[in-house]
Amino acid sequence: MPFKENITATSSKILELLKDKENITSWQIKISLNISSSLLYLALGALENQNKINIEPDGLNYKVTKTNN
Repeated sequence: MPFKENITATSSKILELLKDKENITSWQIKISLNISSSLLYLALGALENQNKINIEPDGLNYKVTKTNN
């Protein structure tokens, strides 16, 4: 799969994980999707740039919350 398509696909999977949850940690996403840290953070950055999620520091991880957009 081409690199950009992989980021887009991972972003969609992250949004799916957030569908029924108020928030989730970056570690939970990484483990659930079995993805590299690089791909995780590229996908999270893309989603935040599109205002689809909010990211807040949470210890060694980040708390990811879906926006109301």
